[in-house]
Amino acid sequence: MRQVCHACLGGVPGEVFVAEKGAGADRRSRRPAVRAAAGGGDDETVTTETVTKETVTTARLFQVDAFAPGPFEGNSAAVLVLQHEPDDEFGPAIGAELNQPATAVVWPAGKPGRFRLRWFTATGELELCGHGTLAAARVLLDDGHSVGDRIQFDTCYGPLEAQSAGEWIQLRFPNLAPEPLADAGLADAVRAALSVPVTEILRNDLDVMAVLDSPAAVRDLQPDLGTLRELPFRGLIVTAEREDFAGEADIVADDTADFVSRFFHVADGTEDQVTGSAHCALGPYWIARLGRQPLTGRQLSARGGLVRVALDGDDVLLGGEALVVAEGVWRLPVANKLIL
Repeated sequence: MRQVCHACLGGVPGEVFVAEKGAGADRRSRRPAVRAAAGGGDDETVTTETVTKETVTTARLFQVDAFAPGPFEGNSAAVLVLQHEPDDEFGPAIGAELNQPATAVVWPAGKPGRFRLRWFTATGELELCGHGTLAAARVLLDDGHSVGDRIQFDTCYGPLEAQSAGEWIQLRFPNLAPEPLADAGLADAVRAALSVPVTEILRNDLDVMAVLDSPAAVRDLQPDLGTLRELPFRGLIVTAEREDFAGEADIVADDTADFVSRFFHVADGTEDQVTGSAHCALGPYWIARLGRQPLTGRQLSARGGLVRVALDGDDVLLGGEALVVAEGVWRLPVANKLIL
């Protein structure tokens, strides 16, 4: 079963999201460059070795916090860097084995700076995954695989591109600006699921979005999961403008967020930690309403995270930080033949 992940996207030009001087300078993982053979270097990312008379394939495996302003924040993703295209059975198996919100599997696409990219969860393959793309870009940029400051990805969604912007990475994704929800019955169902005052209800092809009257209302929301599962959408976005509400300074701390949000999966009611694709609706909405750009959104999930948004033609530009928090070696007997 294919899914759509909620942190979405692919590369950008320009200086829209340049971080403040020194921001995050101590937080990026720095490692010696290890290049895949087709990625512009002499060392191979995937090697074979003999262990107790059994040949195994090894590959570098990373865990990355994406859209994370600091450690233990953002949305977690595993990144597995292969040298060859895996068998179709491999991706779902590794997704289930690692059991991360997303596992990004990358391998060279035949040109320097260009890679194939697929995303998996414990239950299937994702059609599109922004935080997985951001995580993969962080690993490849740190290892020196970029051409200039860009990484290109070939995905089932189409070509994507990630570009380094100081300590941040910028991604490009289609504009998914929402429109008012015209179906009165669905609007009533959304209000019933939320049980709080709603100032506006909108939708796009993926999600329904409810605008609330304060960051506190977004933070404290406890939706009715039973009603939520009946909605014919991928997910429910709730959002509010970040203003100087009395007694609410702790909601968004002292960061520079212009708006806040949360995202709930309709299918099972679970909350996503940081949802890049939701910001493809949130960005155009708040840019139009506030009359300026770029903007910064904070997702008020348990882990939380920051996403910077701007418009560029028909695209939404998303920016975020990604931190490599763990690195190791993945091993599988060659006899499995999943990646040969």
